[in-house]
Amino acid sequence: MGASAPRRAWRGWRRARAAGWPLSRATILLFSAFLVPVPSSDEYLIRLPRGFRISQDPVKIVGSAHFPVSVYVMLHQRSPHVLCVDQQLRNAELIDPAFQWHGPKGKIISENSTAQVTSTGSLVFQNFEETMSGIYTCFLEYKPNVEEAIKNLQLKYIVYAYREPHYYYQFTARYHAAPCNSVYNVSFEKKLLQILSKLVLDLSCEISLLKSQCHRIKMQKAGLQNEMFFTFSVSSLDTEKGPKTCKGHDCEYFIRLSKARHLIERFFNQQVEALGRRAEPLPQIYYIEGTLEMVWINRCFPGYGMNFLKHPHCPECCAECLKNKPTKCK
Repeated sequence: MGASAPRRAWRGWRRARAAGWPLSRATILLFSAFLVPVPSSDEYLIRLPRGFRISQDPVKIVGSAHFPVSVYVMLHQRSPHVLCVDQQLRNAELIDPAFQWHGPKGKIISENSTAQVTSTGSLVFQNFEETMSGIYTCFLEYKPNVEEAIKNLQLKYIVYAYREPHYYYQFTARYHAAPCNSVYNVSFEKKLLQILSKLVLDLSCEISLLKSQCHRIKMQKAGLQNEMFFTFSVSSLDTEKGPKTCKGHDCEYFIRLSKARHLIERFFNQQVEALGRRAEPLPQIYYIEGTLEMVWINRCFPGYGMNFLKHPHCPECCAECLKNKPTKCK
């Protein structure tokens, strides 16, 4: 009986070493691969279960035969795998299964570049766009076993595009002002916005004036005074440039907004300090100490809405408002 492959490889290696042949690291690794012991015929082979997977499965969404299932896909991203089975059939063996998907634009074929049907009947979207939202229906034909007749199953999904909210800080502040019809107030408003915008420019943030009003205020001990009420926001310049790849307040754009907030707060505190050191009478227009207030806003862009009752599985999503579809924005 001839020598086994590992034994022949070992002899060849020894002869090469005896002859003084240089052996590279790649050659040694190649010989090592041949030297892995092979189980003898009386050893048992391990049989892996059918459901065994080495790699982790992607996110998968299962349908229901009783109600449409909502699916949320981030704009311009790849979707989860939408399965053409319900929970009962997910881990069952299906004999001769046949899958067919229909979307808002008709039948979906596996060669489609944006909405693909896998060999196992799953629907996957690539680079999801708003126009791809809507109702999708899967038709499944299968046999539970070879003896039984063909069974049919119809599953519906409502697919929504969603995106990150528009995050920004909103500030309100009050100033003692000139008479409300004075041009000095208009000039001061422009100057204030210029200063604030310059403060946050290096952080790639922008200041937007949301509201500016002048009112006459009756003070108990100081009579009538004119005050200007400012409402402005500070937001990141890149909030509309696609989805964010991070979550929480550790994101780079959250950090920039936080730095911008601190600069604005310091600017108003410095105005108070400057007035406190002033010996001569106060100027006609000045910041009223303690009136600066700030709130954190996360607001959906037009055409998107955030609603826990309508989207309980994605309550913080700015989901697309589907026109003429089962769900509309609040």
